[in-house]
Amino acid sequence: MERIETANAEALARMFAAEPVLADVIPAREAMPGLKDRMILHAGPPIGWERMCGPMRGAVAGIIVFEGWAADLAEAERLAAAGGVEFHPNHHLDAVGPMTGMTTVSQPVMVVENRAFGNRAFCAINEGLGKVMRFGGNDAEVLDRLRWLRDTFGPALGAAIREKGGVGLKAIIARGLGMGDEMHQRNVACSGLFLREIAPSLARTCGDREALARALAFIAANDQFFLNIAMAMGKAIMDPVRGIAGSTVVTAMSRNGTDFGIRVSGTGDRWFTAPVEMPEGLYFPGFSAADANPDMGDSAIVETIGLGGFAMAAAPAVAGFVGAGAPSSAATFTRAMGEITLAQNPEWTIPAADYLGVPSGIDIRRVVETGIAPTINTGIAHREPGIGQVGAGVVKAPMACFEQAVMAIAEELGVA
Repeated sequence: MERIETANAEALARMFAAEPVLADVIPAREAMPGLKDRMILHAGPPIGWERMCGPMRGAVAGIIVFEGWAADLAEAERLAAAGGVEFHPNHHLDAVGPMTGMTTVSQPVMVVENRAFGNRAFCAINEGLGKVMRFGGNDAEVLDRLRWLRDTFGPALGAAIREKGGVGLKAIIARGLGMGDEMHQRNVACSGLFLREIAPSLARTCGDREALARALAFIAANDQFFLNIAMAMGKAIMDPVRGIAGSTVVTAMSRNGTDFGIRVSGTGDRWFTAPVEMPEGLYFPGFSAADANPDMGDSAIVETIGLGGFAMAAAPAVAGFVGAGAPSSAATFTRAMGEITLAQNPEWTIPAADYLGVPSGIDIRRVVETGIAPTINTGIAHREPGIGQVGAGVVKAPMACFEQAVMAIAEELGVA
């Protein structure tokens, strides 16, 4: 139908015209006026304490203690169960968060500006590897790291970014695709490229040599540091695509460990949800599928812009890491995602696939027509709170979300 094609052409034009720049790192309370005290933003579509999975509850309890709203984890759980905090999705306040996705007033958030459209998106700083809050960790080690990010690292990184005048992100992504990254489960190249970009400014703005050394070492030791930047970039790119009447382009995919939700351009901020699926992947020694929690996190925003599972051909090493098959099979995932998207991104190409542009613009009609669900690269959390990551894998978006969205668009357009 011509109205849909015109709307989708506009959606793609806005996607490809985006100019995402990492502009700052500031406390969430300054970045997000709608974020209030005793408010917790989480990954995925809306959910209350009573339906939250184990790692999500663990992260909630930990962030309550971090913010000083409770003295210990037991008191924090009682506070959450009694309605003493408000829960809202990150997406409702222009933010995203990996895995459990906790965002609260005291945390530093990275600010990505889409300078073509004037909007901003936010994401907390990647905590590093090991036991971390995004996988439900909440012990003293986890909380001490969050305090260091808040009190020392975040302010230092923000000062360096401001001194530099911002860090353009499109070129980093383009280079990362040529160096083996897909920007979801593999960010080795982009993390290194970002460190190279920001190190001189950090050296100029950070007067404490020990603090500088620790900041540089922290970025260098975390192969996934760039993931959170890529997520905020994805949100900044896709938010201007919302609200185009008649468009069937997916603007967000997200999960909270219980539900999977999508948003579609033509239906604005409405969520279409279905039970989230279990990832298929590889487990760390000592763990198995019996330990795994269903999928969670806002990080699937990168798949909506053609990265992650959609760009697997750029990162054959990821295929083995997430249990998706031999490295040579990575291109199969990218080709399949081309069946459910509207275009290739002319600026983000994959050298190993003869400079194929990453498949971009997920079309809910094509998903339903082909029966091909979006492939998402993901980490796997333990189902119990406080334990953390136990593996990595791939997961499919549930088809029911897309079927609901197609029906809603048809109703909007008056199509039988």
